[in-house]
Amino acid sequence: MTFSIIGRCERTGMFGVAITTSSICVGARCPHARAKVGAVATQNITDPHLGPLLLDRLEAGDDAPTALATVMDGREHLNYRQLTVIDATGKTAHHTGANILGANAVVAGESCLAAGNLLATTDVPRAMADGFAANGDEHLAERLLRAIEAGVAAGGEEGPTHSACLIVADELPFSLVDLRVDWSNGDPIADLRELWEAYEPQMPDYVNRAVNPSAAPSYGVPGDE
Repeated sequence: MTFSIIGRCERTGMFGVAITTSSICVGARCPHARAKVGAVATQNITDPHLGPLLLDRLEAGDDAPTALATVMDGREHLNYRQLTVIDATGKTAHHTGANILGANAVVAGESCLAAGNLLATTDVPRAMADGFAANGDEHLAERLLRAIEAGVAAGGEEGPTHSACLIVADELPFSLVDLRVDWSNGDPIADLRELWEAYEPQMPDYVNRAVNPSAAPSYGVPGDE
């Protein structure tokens, strides 16, 4: 009931995730990214513990396959989990349990990993990986969003999706991009696209407000000159 893509920008070192699902608030549980470390998506019957645990292993020096093997070792209920991991070198790893819902697939691309379950067609992850590869000159957030849009165009989930999220980690401890559509009865990916297009031109200002407020522009609200 979810499809996603995790990716790394080879030019900038950014990491990020784009994801959508039929459930509410996918951004609260499933996508994880950490600056200079990597990115993780946890989906299907989700265990939110797994994202931070995997990122901690990457930060400790494990590559993606080692981190995944270590975190999975002896852990219960893995038959219900679908996990994807990318590390600081672009190496990837994934796990799809035997109890994953519906049609499912995982496709590795250059510096990305696309996965899904309860899919309308198993072509969806390949479409996402190809969409990511086709836009290498764009900002990582744009590449991830185009990839998930390509997944929708390829058939997407078997049923309707209701939430979506786009996150990107750059050099700072907080996210450079963290955009969420927690519930939509319409098209959460279209809503996410609208959010990104509104946020992108303001993105450097929000970084400056954190690290160098004197260089940041005013908020443009009454009382703020």
